[in-house]
Amino acid sequence: MRSPTSFAGVGIGLRREHEQQLPSLARELDFLEIIPENYVGRGGRGPAMLHACAARWPIAVHGVSMSVGGPDEFDPVWIDDLTELLDRVGAPFYTDHLCYSTIAGITSFDLLPLPFSEEAVEHCVNRVRALRDRLGRDVVLENITYYSTMPGAEMEEGAFVRAVIERADCGLLLDLNNVYVNARNHGRDPLEVLWALPVERTRQIHLAGFWPEEGRLIDDHGAPVDDAVWSLYRAAVARLGPVPTLIEWDNRIPPLGRVLEEADRAREIQRSIARLEVRSA
Repeated sequence: MRSPTSFAGVGIGLRREHEQQLPSLARELDFLEIIPENYVGRGGRGPAMLHACAARWPIAVHGVSMSVGGPDEFDPVWIDDLTELLDRVGAPFYTDHLCYSTIAGITSFDLLPLPFSEEAVEHCVNRVRALRDRLGRDVVLENITYYSTMPGAEMEEGAFVRAVIERADCGLLLDLNNVYVNARNHGRDPLEVLWALPVERTRQIHLAGFWPEEGRLIDDHGAPVDDAVWSLYRAAVARLGPVPTLIEWDNRIPPLGRVLEEADRAREIQRSIARLEVRSA
């Protein structure tokens, strides 16, 4: 087991399209993030490339199938295998989504929204506490994109996310693309949606691109970060400081250099805000 490794700055996702180039990369890069479902129980070149990358950079671990808010019991075999991976790469915490994706043993292969209700809050809080105990480290939850509000809602999204995060005493993975997409799709002000979330508990930020489709925005991680999302990022960094930030690009993946350009832009925003704060101090 590696000692937990803290990370800072700006990172990118470790994707198969780029993994052979990364170990010898000369450009600035602060950390990598992996999807554990791509590594747990899998052989081949993936684990070897992960080992090579972990020798150079801190590794964040971001799950997509835990179904934190779902009704099914957590799979104990999966939890044990995931814990071994987290230990092996020295991940300081585990991130996943405030949603459900599995019901009655059937996986949707999507991140489905929960009803914004008090009952759902209590259910999620108990699940997060149990998961944290099993993994032996903090759990950090991401605000998801949702395209319709589930029946039974008793509160707005921000109040729901805040209630879960605060009562479970866990961190927030602040996805700013999701903030913007939700705001646009539901006719709300993006800054209002942003500040309604428990941003003071942010442990990491995600930035990604969206796709317009039939009057809606689709969170598909297949495009550059939009200028409107960059504006939200500047506002978030100005309030929160240089939170570790990840560029997510999972579809229509461009050459590695293009993804690193997005990371460079995020890093320069962090540094420019820091310079302004020093001058005004």
